[in-house]
Amino acid sequence: MAITDSISDSTLRGIEARLIARATESDDGEAIVAEFCEALVAAGLPLWRLSLAVPVIDPVFRGVSIAWRRGQGMAYFPTVHGPEGEDTFYRSPVGWLRANDLAFVRWRLERSNGCPNLPLLGELRQAGATDYLLHAVAFAPGSAMEGVGISFATDRPGGFTEMEQAMVAGLVPVIALVTAKLSLSHTMREMLGTYLGPATGARVLAGEMRRGQSTVVHAAILLADLRGFTAVADRDDPLKVVGWLDEHFDALGEPVQRHGGEISKFLGDGFLAVFPVFEPDALACPACAGAFDAAREALARNAGLNASRRRNGLPPLEADIVLHYGRVVSGNVGTDRRLDFTVIGRAVNEASRIERLCDELGRPLLLSDAFARRCSTPLVAVGEFALRGVGRKQRIWGLSAEAAVPSERTAGEGAPEPAQNAAREVSA
Repeated sequence: MAITDSISDSTLRGIEARLIARATESDDGEAIVAEFCEALVAAGLPLWRLSLAVPVIDPVFRGVSIAWRRGQGMAYFPTVHGPEGEDTFYRSPVGWLRANDLAFVRWRLERSNGCPNLPLLGELRQAGATDYLLHAVAFAPGSAMEGVGISFATDRPGGFTEMEQAMVAGLVPVIALVTAKLSLSHTMREMLGTYLGPATGARVLAGEMRRGQSTVVHAAILLADLRGFTAVADRDDPLKVVGWLDEHFDALGEPVQRHGGEISKFLGDGFLAVFPVFEPDALACPACAGAFDAAREALARNAGLNASRRRNGLPPLEADIVLHYGRVVSGNVGTDRRLDFTVIGRAVNEASRIERLCDELGRPLLLSDAFARRCSTPLVAVGEFALRGVGRKQRIWGLSAEAAVPSERTAGEGAPEPAQNAAREVSA
């Protein structure tokens, strides 16, 4: 017996089976959803638009929605945390559904009467949509991934027939299951990338998570530290101080990521970053060049931030950076059930010892002799120093006048623009 006038049971089951198979073998959510929608249209469903709206566990975004539209393909809409994101959510169809404690709603857009005044509904009606169905499905409790909002819209005059509505409702459970799987995969990658860094997170996701499972690698090391942070923390409001610290980490950390490095760990008011070296025998070292450029840009951006803070009557936080080169052990360290994926080794300890010379020498950027030998930029030797725990004196280098870090007047140029918020149906 046919479920609709045009789609047989066997055709519908085949589309569902293909959706499940694709979601099992791939995490490309946009491609999977687009293929599913195209299959429904090819089978005869008058589908004009389908969207999935889910909350996400992400430091920047509270939720995302992806929307397929016939003839236009896929679009992606993130919603940021904070008041702007809250307002966007509560003026969305999913927000309206949640506020009214409903699991399903149908709005006949071509009639308009009875539809709430929500921006998305007005836009869809203006674009030609006639009927809009929205289902909410809850996921298992225990995380911020609470569920998914699934909407179907058509532009056919008169909207969906009763049998088409029944068919769509029958598809909701399998769509929700696929969405839960894709959301979980996305969340695993994003959480590991957020807390460990993208490259390290990928190693853990690939199964590298046993204690003692480590690799010796050659790397350029960048160690950054904020001078005077302890004094500021002692006299100012702790929550404000944490906010200021985050601003400085943004200024110092963005160039590291852009130039190919990865922050391995935060060390109170500083951090350790590594730039993997894939050809240790080659003196022309792209990783060292990237670390050097990142260090200069980081100091310039931090100087620009301090200039702004001084104008606003806030205490500045000066930064010191050390660049070093050597072998490090990258991998899992800790107890049997509580691990830290980090880098350790002699080179890391030496970088820490060199950092203490920055204040003594009045130089915000120091380079080890091992790093200087792989650096093509003109440098000046600032002396040989005995480092605690290191057998022999180390020659330390600094920037020449020609390579000096830009002043506060030119610092901070080229900073990335904040992410734009364009979400409409994002669940939270």
